[in-house]
Amino acid sequence: VDVIERYVPLKKAGANYMACCPFHGEKTPSFSVSPTKQFYHCFGCGAHGTAISFVMEYQGLGFVEAVEELARSAGMTVPQEAVAEKQRSSQSADLAEVMLQATRYYRDELKRAPKAIEYLKRRGLSGEVAARFGIGYAPPGWQNLRDVFPDYDAKSLVQAGLVIEGENGKRYDRFRDRIMFPIINPRGA
Repeated sequence: VDVIERYVPLKKAGANYMACCPFHGEKTPSFSVSPTKQFYHCFGCGAHGTAISFVMEYQGLGFVEAVEELARSAGMTVPQEAVAEKQRSSQSADLAEVMLQATRYYRDELKRAPKAIEYLKRRGLSGEVAARFGIGYAPPGWQNLRDVFPDYDAKSLVQAGLVIEGENGKRYDRFRDRIMFPIINPRGA
């Protein structure tokens, strides 16, 4: 109740608290929060969960970020392994940069691929939609990313899933002759 009430005004209704659901538009309250059972449920849209899942859904956060947000609001800190966290953070930043470079490359390749553009048009996707969502195209060929990444042998390319390393150690691009849809986290990265 304390957590959800920060985001949605709740009114006592018997043993539970009620409100209009923040996850869909409605005029009469169908969103119930149970202090004894420690969960919420919307009888209108079916949304349900705990305080953590509410913060995740309402703010568009991942599990770890939601736990950190709840801890912060309670005046607590989540213990972390400092060295491992810095290493993971650095590695994540490296992988994010690799993925960003690949996304730019695939977007540029789409502009040079009439066959792919025609395919997207047949599927009802305009150039505006492709630009808005960063849709790209991986051209045919086994090592196109070699032109994008000077160090084609970098471990980060395999970790990002862009390159596959065969049994004989030879590397090749995972995606060939494919429309590419970038997946972006809630922070836009």
